[in-house]
Amino acid sequence: MNNENGDTFREDLRSVFARARLPVMAAPMFLVSGPELVIASARAGIVGTYAAPNARNIDAMDESLARIAEGTRGAPAPWALNMIVHSSYDRFDAEMELVLRYRPHIVTTALGSPRRVLEQVHGYGGFVMADVISPALARKAIDAGVDGLVLVAAGAGGHTGTYNPFAFIAEIRRFWNGPLGLAGAISTGTDVRAAQLLGADFAVVGTRFIATPESLAAPEYRRMLVDSGMEDLVLSKAVSGVAANWLRPTLEKAGIDPRQLQQETRIDFSGDIATAPKAWKDVWSAGHGVGAVRAVEPVDAVVAALEREYRACLDAEAGEVARLRERHVFMR
Repeated sequence: MNNENGDTFREDLRSVFARARLPVMAAPMFLVSGPELVIASARAGIVGTYAAPNARNIDAMDESLARIAEGTRGAPAPWALNMIVHSSYDRFDAEMELVLRYRPHIVTTALGSPRRVLEQVHGYGGFVMADVISPALARKAIDAGVDGLVLVAAGAGGHTGTYNPFAFIAEIRRFWNGPLGLAGAISTGTDVRAAQLLGADFAVVGTRFIATPESLAAPEYRRMLVDSGMEDLVLSKAVSGVAANWLRPTLEKAGIDPRQLQQETRIDFSGDIATAPKAWKDVWSAGHGVGAVRAVEPVDAVVAALEREYRACLDAEAGEVARLRERHVFMR
């Protein structure tokens, strides 16, 4: 099937990642994933994902998607769009009109049921994946008819889960044999390969791409990532209403004290959240893999490093298999 730009959609979701340079998706990050990051990711050979709420209004989103569609034309990997499907998100209908105009290869959904987008995205041949943080939510997404799942495990940044990835993947694989991605503290090519060995088809990498010139992150944010480790993170629902890991210095600068961090804030995605005076705009998030960020580097350099690390794992595995075979022959 072809989209309006003439790009041929592949027959199944797994093949999208199998044909990419690496089985990696750049995470959709609030106030971070702009058109430049999405385009650079796709051109570097991994799936780039635009976060719809990053556009200050629908006109700005229209302009951003037009740039992405043009900038990724002929790229070795496609682009994806992440949508909030929570009931409080009042831009949903207008965003769906743009989805039907620009036809992203993949639409990922967060904070609600993917059922709201399935019929229309499937109608033009696109794929739908749902971000889930529990087996219960995974079952609901599967029942709705999604093409793939992204398991958000413990250690993710701006929207984190609580389950250990080993156990999380194992439990989901008991009832789902379809395309599966893993998100949460994945920052190196070694992490990507580990996710596959656990049973995932691809990995979602976020924090590593915040510290790139192509991201929307402020220079101070990028430098803070380079200087930070996992002990600089604070897990709380108090900022945005959903569990997330926040960089402690930005919490302190915003005047948020420890008592507030124990409270829960009502989830509210109404209005143009990229420009509205919401609390989460003044604090910065990162995943547990923040320690892998050693420098501010362009996307192509980050992807090249991920590929080197990934290939090194495959080489090590091949060597170990050869040793095991020799040992088996010798013991016989």
